[in-house]
Amino acid sequence: MQIPFSELPSNARVWIYQSNRIFTKEELAKIEGATHNFLTHWTAHGSELKAGVGFRYDRFIILGLNESIQSASGCSIDASVRFIQSIEEEFSVILLDKMNVTYRNKEQIQYIPLKEFRKMAKKKQINSSAIVFNNLVLDKGEYETKWEVPAASSWHSRYF
Repeated sequence: MQIPFSELPSNARVWIYQSNRIFTKEELAKIEGATHNFLTHWTAHGSELKAGVGFRYDRFIILGLNESIQSASGCSIDASVRFIQSIEEEFSVILLDKMNVTYRNKEQIQYIPLKEFRKMAKKKQINSSAIVFNNLVLDKGEYETKWEVPAASSWHSRYF
């Protein structure tokens, strides 16, 4: 069952998928519709899941699940990954490659390979105060407080 993302509790589990490019308004409308359909039918062991979706900066898809009602199972997580793969294929984007970093450069959002991010940090072309998107947050509370943070406050800090 889909609910508004804003109605999920702070302990709701989240999965964040970053796109290698900005989605167009038309693409976002199609993705929203497909996501609504997916979440409406998303189940774990035959029980419906209470889930929501958020979209940020026209390039992040955030799935949230209220696990206090029903936890995700291996099969339901696999179904969500297959759904994200279908978006990748339909819109020719990368969403599942975790070896890339998204960060804010002034007002622009940059998406680069992790190896390049490390090189830039080593050469001091980017510093630890750069705002990075920490897509490893576990729940909605962390998403709201620890997702957009200075690199020094995230797992990216190891590169500075």
